[in-house]
Amino acid sequence: MGAGKTTVGRQLAKRLGRPFYDSDHEIVERTGVPIPTIFEIEGEDGFRRREAQTIAELTEGDGIVLATGGGVVLREENRQRLHDTGWAVYLNVPPVMLFQRTRHDRNRPLLQVDDPLARLEELHAQRDPLYRETAHLVVDGSHLIASGIVHYLLREYGRLCNKV
Repeated sequence: MGAGKTTVGRQLAKRLGRPFYDSDHEIVERTGVPIPTIFEIEGEDGFRRREAQTIAELTEGDGIVLATGGGVVLREENRQRLHDTGWAVYLNVPPVMLFQRTRHDRNRPLLQVDDPLARLEELHAQRDPLYRETAHLVVDGSHLIASGIVHYLLREYGRLCNKV
């Protein structure tokens, strides 16, 4: 949530010459309504069901770059699919930085609370171990700009490909 997954993913896909997908954008396109509306009508559980279906469909193909929503790791089926069907990268960003990046964004239903920083800290504590379980590579996203992260990922991906 605000870690830069979409920005990094889009740049990485361009550099690799691969199609890019953002699972949240796909859900919005498929439903025709913004994510806060889905949360309002179906609740978080309804959104997570849609998210799992979208992830399953997008990961059936090969050669894509996929950015996911921040809560994708809450479901075991998503963690397993992301780990088993590709090279999963976790962009880890401290909650304080996430707060700075998302504090004016009204399109994040889980942050529409009295203390969004505390909520981000809760979410990070809950999700961090799940992301680490899922990821093949953990990247500290707090010190590098997107282009630096992309450069690092390309280098690491090249090393991985040379080992196979």
